[in-house]
Amino acid sequence: MTLPVSLRVVNEGLAFVLELLALGALAWWGWQSTGEIWRILPAVAAPAAAALLWGMFAAPRARFKVSAPTVLVVKAVVFGSATAALWVVRGQVWAVVFALVILANTALLTMDRSATARRAA
Repeated sequence: MTLPVSLRVVNEGLAFVLELLALGALAWWGWQSTGEIWRILPAVAAPAAAALLWGMFAAPRARFKVSAPTVLVVKAVVFGSATAALWVVRGQVWAVVFALVILANTALLTMDRSATARRAA
């Protein structure tokens, strides 16, 4: 299934916003996870680890080219961690809504990119 160009642009933009929100949720969780001065460590380390993992394997210009299933596993780890973090700091409703939007967005992206790659081959 190939998306119309306008919907593809919106969906790609949404994917970027979701990635930023995932990093924000991890930072928020890190900040809330402990008290005093030490809260800065998980608040920086959690999103930094997620960004590093994403940049190495899941980004469009990832350092290492891996198969599509591996990219989906990396996305599941990062977005799953962010959803769990959101569940802890904000509650079930926000986490479920976030997860559902991620699932719909990722499904559309995967189908569109697969169709585009097949057509180009």
